[in-house]
Amino acid sequence: MVLPPGIKSEKPKQITQLKQYLDKTFRIKDLGQLNYFLGIEAFRTSDGLNLCQRKYALEILEENGFLDAKPAQTPINTGQKLTNTEATLLDKPEEYRRLVGKLLYLTNTRPDISYVVQQLSQFVDKPRSTHLMATHRVLRFLKGSPGKGLFFPSCSRLKLQAYSDSDWATCSETRRSITGYCIYLGESLISWKTKKQATVSRSSSEAEYRALASTTCEIHWLLYLLADFGIKPNGPTTLFCDNQSAIAIGENHVFHERTKHIEIDCHIVKQKVCEKMIKLMSIPSQKQVADGFTKALPKLSFDTFHSKLGLQDIHAPAYGGVTKYAQAAK
Repeated sequence: MVLPPGIKSEKPKQITQLKQYLDKTFRIKDLGQLNYFLGIEAFRTSDGLNLCQRKYALEILEENGFLDAKPAQTPINTGQKLTNTEATLLDKPEEYRRLVGKLLYLTNTRPDISYVVQQLSQFVDKPRSTHLMATHRVLRFLKGSPGKGLFFPSCSRLKLQAYSDSDWATCSETRRSITGYCIYLGESLISWKTKKQATVSRSSSEAEYRALASTTCEIHWLLYLLADFGIKPNGPTTLFCDNQSAIAIGENHVFHERTKHIEIDCHIVKQKVCEKMIKLMSIPSQKQVADGFTKALPKLSFDTFHSKLGLQDIHAPAYGGVTKYAQAAK
């Protein structure tokens, strides 16, 4: 158990017993308060916990010569579509692969670059100059705020809320759609995903329904995890979707011709709605938080998406300059 500085546990004996049990079972070592682990920096206050990868991000910028670059306002150009055919092949593809691999690890605390990194990771086999230019824009975006990371407030409702979205047939080469979702525990973003769907969807409703199925499976797993901690939700998890047809299919308990071609496993949505584990709710597209996980947004829309992710920058001037923690993490 990790507590904010200045707050003492009411059950220190139980915590000591737990540590002894873990040490006996797994041979662990108590390193005290968490500050830095595997490139992830942790900063605690009475308000909550901030996780970021500032040092890791700065190392990426320095390694690629972008410490003095002009910051970009978005991680990808609006509406940009990357393909396997445009521009020339890179002479040193291993450099591109190494950079994309590092950006993938950075998405652990930077969900705002998840979509573009997912797009870039599709071309590690035969990267081209346009793909490298796109990674450079991501670096320029990170230059503007390398210290941003996830913030988990200490006072938050223990209730799950999810947003599911899909961009239909977005891949110009395979015509497969993109699944995107994000799940909040109270006000804290705890799970998100951007992934190309495994099969081609014959309609936007089918693509949205497949995204709902993926989100439902993640919610199911999170509920199991919360149950292990002794937390039981008071009601069904609200799952927001901006496609009325997909919601209608999910709430309709009768299979009909329009849904027969969808794999049976996707109908887990119907089952969990019947079990009252989830509750499907309609939401306008302009308020769909998961929209930024499925497409390249214009600046205004991206700023709205970015503001809803709950990211904070403990190194920004609003926090009083560079803190002692920031200096210790260097």
